[in-house]
Amino acid sequence: MSEILRIENLHKSFGDLEVLKGIDLAVQAGETVVLLGSSGSGKSTMLRCLNFMETPTEGKIHLNGELIGTERGGRMRYREAELCALRARIGMVFQHFNLFPHMTVLENVMEGQVIVLGRGKPEAQDKAMAQLDRVGLAEKAAEYPARLSGGQKQRVAIARALAMDPEVMLFDEVTSALDPELVGEVLKTIRQLAEDGMTMLCVTHELGFAYHVANRVLFLHEGTILEQGEPQSILKAPATDRMSEFLEGHSLFKLPD
Repeated sequence: MSEILRIENLHKSFGDLEVLKGIDLAVQAGETVVLLGSSGSGKSTMLRCLNFMETPTEGKIHLNGELIGTERGGRMRYREAELCALRARIGMVFQHFNLFPHMTVLENVMEGQVIVLGRGKPEAQDKAMAQLDRVGLAEKAAEYPARLSGGQKQRVAIARALAMDPEVMLFDEVTSALDPELVGEVLKTIRQLAEDGMTMLCVTHELGFAYHVANRVLFLHEGTILEQGEPQSILKAPATDRMSEFLEGHSLFKLPD
């Protein structure tokens, strides 16, 4: 595998609060990386910095060997046009679906393609239908979001991101707002993307998903990567007391022998 994403000394502060305290990470093409950690550990902030929904306070991000931004005076500077283009290359799906209620499912998946990528409507429609089919929702193309379940809305949001042809996908606790019986259909969709070779970083509390799907698990604590490794080792034999405590808090989770 070749390296697709590199993060060097990533810091993010909000006023006096330092949330990320020097993250270093290299992600290989086709790798699925799951981020675990307690609330406030910096997981979601890290993803938002990678998509530049939050501007890093310090550090460098490379995508496919290309440095994002320009270094001047010892600091990184970013142009908004550059970041708009980047957000198409690094897709992101959130806890809440953020679908346009006045648009059909098909129109929701077409919109970003037309506005951001400048695709013509026939091409955007073909791409949208292909991605809706990929997530198992082609038959819902003419429906409005209000007529969908939470799991279906989330899968539409995934199709919308995929229609932009991203090089990397970020998932930020995409199942946490769903009823328990709907979680499985969304995780199944993400697992299929992993099997298809999509590069993904996923913030989740679904430890079973991390164990079975991730190539690597990162455990964040107080803005740093405290542990990382293959899920079969890191989840069964954590190296730090803090991660052991975190796993004990998920008492319903049972690892296979």
